[in-house]
Amino acid sequence: MPLKANAVESPSLCPLAIPRFVCDEMLKGLGEWLRVAGYDTRMAISGSEDRRVLAMAVEEDRWLITCDRELLCHRRGPEYTILLESDNLKDQIRELTWRLNLDWLFAPFSRCKRCNTLLEKGALPYSNEQPDPGRAMMRHCPNCRQSFWQGSHVRRMRGRLQAFNQSRRC
Repeated sequence: MPLKANAVESPSLCPLAIPRFVCDEMLKGLGEWLRVAGYDTRMAISGSEDRRVLAMAVEEDRWLITCDRELLCHRRGPEYTILLESDNLKDQIRELTWRLNLDWLFAPFSRCKRCNTLLEKGALPYSNEQPDPGRAMMRHCPNCRQSFWQGSHVRRMRGRLQAFNQSRRC
């Protein structure tokens, strides 16, 4: 179990292991970008009670990322919660990057943005999809059966991940 630090008292958290996350329902956009960067990130189900979301973080040894101060009032809240002050995605990314010294190029495009499953190389098994030169580096999600390939959208997203890294402390 990685060492946890009090999210309220420590302005800069540096976990010893590769961080895993739970994003509350207000931070799904941030959660999707964490998945794009390759981080194992669960999303709270809409309408979930705070205590259930926190219990998921504790049971699975994940950081709970939230803007909800009330989560810090729960028994294990302060040691598993990263409270973000920002209310817009750009500032949330900057704040999280600074606090965790997060590398947004950790393992880009290795997880499904939709369901968080690790992607596998190639086209979906038993499908008619065949990689062509325009879809080189095809990957697929074995869980939700979505296909991915490196197109111009990947270049744009990689550029954003590189820009997110500008808030790092090293």
